[in-house]
Amino acid sequence: MATNDGQINQIYGAEDAQGILQLAIARRQDDGELSRVQLFEIGAELGISEQDIVAAEQQWLATRGESQDKLVFNSYRRGKLRKNLTKYGIVNTFLVLFNLAGSHELSWSLFILLTWGLGLSLNAWNVYQTEGEDYEQAFQRWRLKKQVGESIGTATDKFVKWLQS
Repeated sequence: MATNDGQINQIYGAEDAQGILQLAIARRQDDGELSRVQLFEIGAELGISEQDIVAAEQQWLATRGESQDKLVFNSYRRGKLRKNLTKYGIVNTFLVLFNLAGSHELSWSLFILLTWGLGLSLNAWNVYQTEGEDYEQAFQRWRLKKQVGESIGTATDKFVKWLQS
């Protein structure tokens, strides 16, 4: 491999070095996976302590879990929006037809259609905003509700098993 002195003395920032190493690991000929032992070996070669790798691994796992929860949360919110859009379409179609059948013009049903439509539009805006303080608060409320539900489910299962024994 031919290198010149300019390439040997090249200095990279931490983010650049991380990006280069990520690409190099991804280009490996095997299945692209590293064992935990290999991870520690690479860390040792780079002068990274085992404690730092373990802490980084724990942080990565927590971040990965949160990212997966956010994907589920976003899907949940979009599903609720689709249900609300369906309800909006069904109810307002009925109201408009009822209004037209009764008075042969759009009068009171138009007010309901537009008012409900405005609320639905604002809801859609919030659903597709996946950044910011409001989003984080909504996500944390949903996550807490989910965790409480799981805890209650687990406690109920244990209680039922205890009753059966």
